[in-house]
Amino acid sequence: MPDTSVTDETPSTRRRGIGLSGKLLVLTILFVMICEVLIYVPSIANFRRGWLKDRLSAAQTAALVLEAAPDNMVPKELELELLRQVGAYTVAHKRSGTRRLLAISDMPPTVEASYDLREMRIPEEIRAAFETLAAHDGRTIRVVGEAPAGGEFIEIVMDEKPLRRAMLTYSINILTLSILISVFTAALVYLTLHRLLVRPMRQLTAAMVAFAEAPEDPTRIIQPLDRDDEIGIASRELARMQRQLVGTLNQKNRLAALGLAVSKINHDLRNMLASAQLVVDRVGEVQDPLVQRLAPKLVRTLDRAVNFCTNTLRYGSARESPPERRMLPLAPLVEEVGDTLELAADRKLAFVNAVPADLMIDADPEQLFRVLVNLTRNAVQAIESRGDESGHDMVRVSARRDGAVVTIEVADTGPGVPAKARRHLFEAFHGSVRPDGIGLGLAIAAELVQAHGGEILLAEGTLGATFRIEIPDRVVELKPRRGGRASA
Repeated sequence: MPDTSVTDETPSTRRRGIGLSGKLLVLTILFVMICEVLIYVPSIANFRRGWLKDRLSAAQTAALVLEAAPDNMVPKELELELLRQVGAYTVAHKRSGTRRLLAISDMPPTVEASYDLREMRIPEEIRAAFETLAAHDGRTIRVVGEAPAGGEFIEIVMDEKPLRRAMLTYSINILTLSILISVFTAALVYLTLHRLLVRPMRQLTAAMVAFAEAPEDPTRIIQPLDRDDEIGIASRELARMQRQLVGTLNQKNRLAALGLAVSKINHDLRNMLASAQLVVDRVGEVQDPLVQRLAPKLVRTLDRAVNFCTNTLRYGSARESPPERRMLPLAPLVEEVGDTLELAADRKLAFVNAVPADLMIDADPEQLFRVLVNLTRNAVQAIESRGDESGHDMVRVSARRDGAVVTIEVADTGPGVPAKARRHLFEAFHGSVRPDGIGLGLAIAAELVQAHGGEILLAEGTLGATFRIEIPDRVVELKPRRGGRASA
């Protein structure tokens, strides 16, 4: 027993992962956090530079106090207090080419890193900031900066731990603020896009799933959204497509039922035609000139009808057997079309066979006969529907050969083809020229011509309607022919 667990699965029963709304929320938070990280990197470097500048400013103030002391004699207690306020082990400055150590603690540690704020650029400051954050045990660093009041520089030696603690506090504050901004922004974006996009998309999805469960039901066609944006356009186009699909499916169902009925009719009709053939065969034995002249035509007509019914039952009404092509004269075939439709005896309508007697065509005679009968009958019916009995109407069949292509034209003096019918002219049930027609004649003619590798079209700018058929000769393979000649 085949496994149908996959094919029977519908969109509504499939396991769902994170939905569109959840993805939108996560992506919004992620993108805001990425932006915050890009902002954080230069911000932490700028915070470190500002913090160190504050220490250098405090050291400059301490230096002024120390230089103002009489004979530069400063009590040791005051010197240590100034160093404690600055947060440094030593304070020194350079002025007039002379570097002077203004204050120093009792046991200053060894300097592990040195930073000159006067020469550092943004990349260097960023690297130095992350070096500070990575120094878990803290370091002793030397910091050099600008000295006001004519000095060349001022420098301090300090413990990096207070700087690292301040940077960590700043980072935590930035992280907290970033999370709050991300969540708030994501919530706003989520609510806005959920109303504008996600909810309408869910409605479209639900409508498509419901329609897929019963595509023949017109009540399941989506109601278009009253919007002017892309979502509204999509809903209207979806509704239009669903209406077309409902019509197509209903038409297919009707055609399937019609095909079954036609098959039954063809079966019974073939039996009736077989009986009619037996009667015609008996009638053909009557020694009457009129009977002897009409009987062969009647026999050929019945043979065509029987063959057509047989092919219909064998292949179905929508499938034609491949053409059995051979070279044949076209003029007698056209004359037979006129006799079949009894156009020669019609005094109100002239049938003109303008095909050259020596013109040969490479085609299936039965299928080409059906094509010409359909086109000629349509022309006669179009003329008769106009109701003009002046006697000047005409159906003319002409042909010419251009190299390997034979062009046949079936022209009439009728009312022509309405503009509405031109768009679907060769489509069954859509391209009928007459109001009460179903368009099968032209559809069958087009299918048979295309089976010959040819083309049928409606000529423009002509009186009435002119259908032009182009049928090329079969391509002859030279290698098999040469091989056959060589073996002979």
